[in-house]
Amino acid sequence: MTNMLAFSETRFGELRRAGLETVTAARRVADASGGQVHAVLVGAPGVAQHAATLAAHGADVVLVLEHAAFANYNPEALTALLAARLGSGYRAAFFAASALGHDLVARVAARMKLAYASDVTEFAFAADTVAVAHPGYTNKIVQRLVLKANPALISLRAGAVLPVESPKAGTVEALAPVGDPSAVRVKVTLTEKAAGGKIDLGEAPVIIAGGRGLKEAANFKLVEDLAAAFGNAAVGATRAVTDDGWRPHSDQIGQTGRLVSPDLYVACGISGAIQHLAGMRTSKTIVAINKDKDAPIFKAADYGIVGDVMDVLPVLTEAVKKARAGA
Repeated sequence: MTNMLAFSETRFGELRRAGLETVTAARRVADASGGQVHAVLVGAPGVAQHAATLAAHGADVVLVLEHAAFANYNPEALTALLAARLGSGYRAAFFAASALGHDLVARVAARMKLAYASDVTEFAFAADTVAVAHPGYTNKIVQRLVLKANPALISLRAGAVLPVESPKAGTVEALAPVGDPSAVRVKVTLTEKAAGGKIDLGEAPVIIAGGRGLKEAANFKLVEDLAAAFGNAAVGATRAVTDDGWRPHSDQIGQTGRLVSPDLYVACGISGAIQHLAGMRTSKTIVAINKDKDAPIFKAADYGIVGDVMDVLPVLTEAVKKARAGA
């Protein structure tokens, strides 16, 4: 029997989509090997309410730790907790390739003296090895690696695994902290929510992104209008426009920004520099709007509209509104 551990990430007491992706990935492997999925759910008092959701997505056992010291990310205490748990016998552990996940999996790997694979888009388990793939060199190539370590530590790129319900018993077990989680050297004292209740780029099924083709910051309203028409879309941007102050840096998508894999990515007035493509090339469907028919973005796009984004966006917004009204 081969058991899998899934770290189910939360933020502000809410279970993130990434937390369901790790459980779904672990379930896929466990089903093939005859093992169980143990989901780790850690947070402030009240976080246990999400145990049922994790069970619905395939967790046989939900390991819950509620403590005020975990209201914000507590890297030292979480590292100690997960390293101790993994030492009790698991074939692999799945993390999200989020800002928190990248930091945590590296700490756990260092603590356990194990190699790990980050930003993984594919994985396959054999008897003694785990083969994984992840984009490299700004998405110019796909690197394929073999992990021989046991347990194998893997962080999944957002969207690499679609959360799927696979109801299991979801037995809840209390998880005890290692030492005093309040007595740590590094403490996160504040985590701020994005203004206006925006959908997080890593969680959004649809992303509408704008570039310099919008000409000025005020014209980003066209992008916002299209995102609002979809109703479940987030707004992204290229580095060029965030550097110019048109959008906050938290909206930046690319090699030095957010890595996203939504179901639909609409690139508005974006030329398609390799640094930007590195952040969104793994999107399920890419639509590009650009008046330059030779823009590099069209090589990555599934659908292209050659035209001035200023003219196309209002028409597209109205079309989406009509389609949703008739649905």
